[in-house]
Amino acid sequence: MYKSRAYSAASATSPMGSTQIPRRDPTDADVQIEILYCGICHSDLHTVRNEWKDVWPTVYPCVPGHEIVGRVARVGSRVTKFKPGDLAAVGCLVDSDGTCPHCRGGVEQFCAGATFTYNAPDRHGTAPVTYGGYSDSIVVNERFVVRVPKNLSLAGAAPLLCAGITTYSPMRHWRVGKGKKVGIVGLGGLGHMGVKFAHAFGARVVVFTTSPGKREDALRLGADEVVVSRNANEMQKHAGSFDFILDCVSADHDINAYLQLLRPDGTVTLVGAPEKPLAVSAFSLLFGRRSLAGSPIGGLAETQEMLDFCGEHGITSDVEVIPIQKVNEAYERLVRADVKYRFCIDMASLKAE
Repeated sequence: MYKSRAYSAASATSPMGSTQIPRRDPTDADVQIEILYCGICHSDLHTVRNEWKDVWPTVYPCVPGHEIVGRVARVGSRVTKFKPGDLAAVGCLVDSDGTCPHCRGGVEQFCAGATFTYNAPDRHGTAPVTYGGYSDSIVVNERFVVRVPKNLSLAGAAPLLCAGITTYSPMRHWRVGKGKKVGIVGLGGLGHMGVKFAHAFGARVVVFTTSPGKREDALRLGADEVVVSRNANEMQKHAGSFDFILDCVSADHDINAYLQLLRPDGTVTLVGAPEKPLAVSAFSLLFGRRSLAGSPIGGLAETQEMLDFCGEHGITSDVEVIPIQKVNEAYERLVRADVKYRFCIDMASLKAE
């Protein structure tokens, strides 16, 4: 066991600050990674502030971070996919039972025994819970480490491990591609990645936003058209025309307005997570045999596929890189949606602590 520099929260109301955390020494199946960049996900903020206490209570101290990019420092004797010096990444999962049908099928995200990168029981007993990427190193089983294409900006690649795979996976599942009309609801951390992927897949992309000022940026990211969702006339023009809509909004909103925009057999898939249940009209689904679905992250094979796709197409997240010392300020700005479009921490700044 060794000590790693990190930033943690001691309680739901305390600011994050410098600390040291235990990390296990690599076993024969492990990869030890020097963390270079870690993206900030809205889930980090929810967890640090214990806002999901009824579903997933936070254990303190909490070290968040599941958008991790770094360089391999050490590998165990049985590791075959990585060697010291390789660029590597870790997303939202660091373990699973490895034997259930989901794991055998390559969809580890559905494993009942999956271990999240932070705030999950640590099956190795190094600490009460897992500690995430707001730290200078991490040790992860080889199965849960993926390779980063060398041509990608490492800071821009970090959010691909959550925001990227969260939007890529449902588009692959529902076969977004040429000849499809795709809607992206919300232009934030998830939505801007959804636009980039849908465009790269060759679909016709329409962005729905409540902010007219985002029109120019949406077009820059790859949208073919932008609809201000508060404008009933603009919405009505698209009634019954979409094959697939990716809903990236976590605030309360009228889901029926988007279900009405689907063609027969079209699907609205939620990747945002509104706090309150959405009111769904049965008639929005019945007429047109429409579907309302949800999707989390993808499995490890799909995550690697996504990174390789990003390497081929030069896709990264639009990031604002910050030192770790500004993480509390970044959280306050995140609440105000004051970022285009993800914060990413330069972990070299941790050495100054």
